[in-house]
Amino acid sequence: MSLQQGNTQEKPVPNPQASVGGTIIDKDGKEIIITEEMIQHACEELEKSRVELAKKD
Repeated sequence: MSLQQGNTQEKPVPNPQASVGGTIIDKDGKEIIITEEMIQHACEELEKSRVELAKKD
């Protein structure tokens, strides 16, 4: 029996609004839970900025 045959359970679909275990404090002192969606958005913006910088060179 291979490992693939023994693992028939599907992985749960991540919830983009679920907490990833951290918070930030906004300018008013309110605690904001960091979500997967927030991290994905930040990564996309960072990637866009890196592409734009590379085009300038």
